[in-house]
This record gives sequence, structure tokens and C-alpha cells, in this order.
Amino acid sequence: MQEIAITGCAGFLGSHLTDALLEKGYRVIGIDNLSMGKIENIMHNIGKFNFQFFKIDIRNFSVLRDVLKYSDIIVHLAAYKIPRYGKAIETLLINSEGTRNVLEIASETKRKVILASTSDVYGKNPNVPFHEESDLMMGPSTVARWSYAVSKLFDEHLGFAYQDAYNFPVVILRFFGSYGPRHHLSWWGGPQSVFISQILKDEPITIHGDGRQTRSFTYVSDTIEGIIAAIESERANGQVFNIGSTYEISILDLAKLIKKLCNTPNELKIKFIPYSSFSGRKYEDVRRRVPDISKVRRILGVEPKVSLEEGLQKTIAWQRRVLEKELKIELMEVVKAI
Repeated sequence: MQEIAITGCAGFLGSHLTDALLEKGYRVIGIDNLSMGKIENIMHNIGKFNFQFFKIDIRNFSVLRDVLKYSDIIVHLAAYKIPRYGKAIETLLINSEGTRNVLEIASETKRKVILASTSDVYGKNPNVPFHEESDLMMGPSTVARWSYAVSKLFDEHLGFAYQDAYNFPVVILRFFGSYGPRHHLSWWGGPQSVFISQILKDEPITIHGDGRQTRSFTYVSDTIEGIIAAIESERANGQVFNIGSTYEISILDLAKLIKKLCNTPNELKIKFIPYSSFSGRKYEDVRRRVPDISKVRRILGVEPKVSLEEGLQKTIAWQRRVLEKELKIELMEVVKAI
């Protein structure tokens, strides 16, 4: 039975990957500092004979090394995301330092590493769909928004540099808009999570920019299938793969679709938020983001199976339960105060 280590195991993707690997019979070592991940996401696995959880910051090299050095494969998911409202320093340092630590440990043990990257590395490239050899076109360094993409692009280069220097396999996975149950309910989790909450609470949907920018959203089970295929296939070693859906939808149409699927009685209310209102330096968005998945289909034999409507229905049902639970807790606190 192989042992798989997952950094960021209590986060959205990490917790789902933990579930899937345990179900397949792997031993799993889970690592998370719980700054953004939630212990509730993995609580149902605590106590299982083939799962161990360690609360560790990935920047703590010595402690991380003691935990990871016996694992057969390391899946590095822990990261800090787009600094839409600041925190560019955390984005750059957490991602670069954490990835370097994981790769340094793997260079000693010669273990395979799966590095989570992002579709954001394609940047402002106007030529869609993006394939793995597409040019990566970053915006200016005066726009802090690009710090996440730059941090992940650095991670990719660092991963292959370590592979070349120390002769162990590295796989880069570029995720496109993963969503589903357990996603973060803020912008950290993506626009769909924010839109669902706003619609269920009968609040205006806040759309940044004009809403005509497009994205491809991938249900979590399809993303996890891609990660597991990369773990299990030697053909993945040394490769970069897009993991995502090829269905393209505008952010405005996404809001309309979620409103329809939520089936709430009131009219759709939309509030457009100009990028100029963001704090700090100016912000830039990407107009279109669609993957070419022919490579992952050909080499790993995976492609998305869950339609956007089906995935959103499952996600809305989950998020509705979460919000109802939060409301009950709030009411109980009010009653106690009285």
C-alpha cells in the first residue's frame, strides 16, 4: 500500500483528494496549517488506520521534512491564492517557500511530486483554447493581481529545475476553475461560491468588471480524477497537464444560470463592481480562459464528465445546507443573548 502525502489536505481539493485516495486503499499523510482549510473537511477521516493528519505550516522545513520523508508520492496543493484585495507578499512567499521545501525534501528521497499550478499562468494570452505549450503572458509587475500567476509559474520552473538536477519525477497540473462542495464561500472559492450565497440570501450579485469575461468551471470530481491519474501513471512524469472543462461561460451568464438553478422567488439583482474600486494598485482581469485538454485525454485517459448544470446543482444543494446551519447557529446565539 503506497503512502501519499497531501499538503493542503483540509482545503477544498485536498479534502476531496484525501477521500478518494483512502477509498482506493492508499495510506494518506495529510498536512495543513488550517489557515484556509477547515478541520471539518477531514474530520470524518480522523481516526482511520490509513490516515494521519499533521498541523504544519509548509514553510517549516524541518518539521515538514520529518513528516514527508517516508512518503512514496507528494501532492503539493497548499498555496495562497490571488491577492484580489491585497496580501501579495503572502502569495509570493508562501507559494515559493512552500514549494521549495517540498522539492528539497523530494530531492533527498527521490519521490515523485505532483505540483498544483493554475490556469492563471496563461495570463493575458488571447489565443484560446490554451494548450500546455502556449505562451505564458504575464501582465505588468505594477499590477499586484499577477503575483499569484507569477508565483505558480516560478513553482513550475523550480519543479522542473529540481527534477533535472536531482533526478526525481515532477508533474505539473494546471487547474481550471474547480468548484463543488467544500469550496470556500468567499472569492477565494471562486465566483460561483459567492454568487450562490448572494442569491440564497436575496442579495445583489456582485460582478467585477462588465461580466463578459469568460471562464471554464470544472466539477471537483473531475479535477480529482485528473490528479489521481497523474499520481498513478508513470507516463505523467515530467509533464504539464491542463485539468479542466472545455465548456466556456461568461461570468454574467454564470450568475443567471445559478439564479435559475437556485429557483429563488425574487428577481435577479446584479451590482457591477469596477476594478478601479479595488484597494491598492490597479487590477487587471483575463477576458477568456479555456483549456485544450487533448494531452491529458491522450496520455492519462481522463476528461470531464460532470456538466456545469449538474455540478452547480450539487454545489447549490450543499451550500444551501451550510447556510441553513449557519442561520440556525446565529438564531441560537440571539436566543442565548436574550
